[in-house]
Amino acid sequence: MVTTLYLIRHGKTDGGDTKRYHGRIDVPLSPQGADQIRTASSFVLSRLQDPAGSKHTSYLRDIHGETGRQGPGAADTKQGLSAVYTSDLSRAKASAELIAEPHGRKPVIVPALRERSFGIWEGMTFTEIIDRYPAEFQAWASDPLRFSPLGGESTREVCDRVIPALDAIVGRHAGEDIAIVAHGGVNRVILSHVLGMPLENIFRIEQEHAAVNIIEFWDRYPVVKLLNGGPQGS
Repeated sequence: MVTTLYLIRHGKTDGGDTKRYHGRIDVPLSPQGADQIRTASSFVLSRLQDPAGSKHTSYLRDIHGETGRQGPGAADTKQGLSAVYTSDLSRAKASAELIAEPHGRKPVIVPALRERSFGIWEGMTFTEIIDRYPAEFQAWASDPLRFSPLGGESTREVCDRVIPALDAIVGRHAGEDIAIVAHGGVNRVILSHVLGMPLENIFRIEQEHAAVNIIEFWDRYPVVKLLNGGPQGS
């Protein structure tokens, strides 16, 4: 059976007009961010209510076989999101509550989905990091897979906690529609994983605030149906 994941980045945060590496800093969702997420929520609802049902794409049935599809009429009996999972940081939790509300769900908090720790760089702007730590920044930009700022996490370390959490969530909801509300760094790691991309290339994937990604987990391999969509357009 096909499990469909709506992978969503949280909305804009307070002070979000200035690009800072917040990481584990618990900055709140801004009013503008809440509006972005409401738009994303409406977008998810419209996809769920699409009578055509993206799960019934014929070429995917052919590739994955009969076991990769749901039973007859499944697209007509969907009851919305079965579950919504979120990071434990407030900007993600507040976003997840808005996503979950129309479906009568309460978000499930998964600490492993929190944003990467940027260590001593947290709270700093891009320019401040380059000015104060030019050599360290260049090392991170050249090799984000292995390098991390002092006290922070490497991309590999983020992957090692995020992907087991993803696998557990998807495994729990076979054939259902679910959502994960997380962060730019976490979403990039997940998308790189399902696309089979080298983790060194995560910054080739854009994740705007309130971005909606749609991933279908078929029997043979996952299929990305939408990347960085939603409020930014599909």
